[in-house]
Amino acid sequence: MKLPAYWMTRPAPPPDRGTSASFDRLLEQALANGPDEPIDYRLEAPKWQFLCHAADRGRLLLHGSGDPAISRFEPRQPDDNSEFGNRRAVFAAGDGLWPMYYAILDRDRHPMSLINGCVRLASGSERLGEPHYYFSISAQALKQQPWRPGTVYLLPAGTFELQPRMRVGDVSVQLAQWASPVPVTPVAKLAVQPEDFPFLDQIRGHDDERLWTRAAADPDGFPWHEEA
Repeated sequence: MKLPAYWMTRPAPPPDRGTSASFDRLLEQALANGPDEPIDYRLEAPKWQFLCHAADRGRLLLHGSGDPAISRFEPRQPDDNSEFGNRRAVFAAGDGLWPMYYAILDRDRHPMSLINGCVRLASGSERLGEPHYYFSISAQALKQQPWRPGTVYLLPAGTFELQPRMRVGDVSVQLAQWASPVPVTPVAKLAVQPEDFPFLDQIRGHDDERLWTRAAADPDGFPWHEEA
């Protein structure tokens, strides 16, 4: 199964061995310093690569927010009708790019609906492939360039449950979404700017009414993409 071209992959090239080692050292220092102050990021590599590296190690999950001073995440009930998402929980991503999207969107000043995802595919017994991304917001909000500085929090993965894989024919689809039923205290945080998000210019705009109509007609047709 091959995803349509509007699903995007991480920008190339991946970090080299030396850069990955620098990420490890910075992450160890950040965890030692704790979450009170943002990570002092001075590496040449883009922040999104560091966040992806932190998530790909498997022991940390990430959450993006416009609030730079969250000391404890409390479970909340999201506006999500999916079987996994319709629960009171702390939600986080097992990916570094996906939470940046939430961190830089100013939803307080610009009402909008969001359609987004981060998925990996596997056929049969194959290992999961590389992550693919889709990012869209209400077209009227997109015209306003609703960006803001944000913060990506690093959370311990211990109390989280990974969303179960979905089957599409002989292909399994893994969404990078995790949920914790109990409060979570972050272990580190990184300040990000809109320009740190490599897909800023690829965020799409959708017509809310047409999107909800397509979603009602085809509930399994996520992301209900419509070519301009």
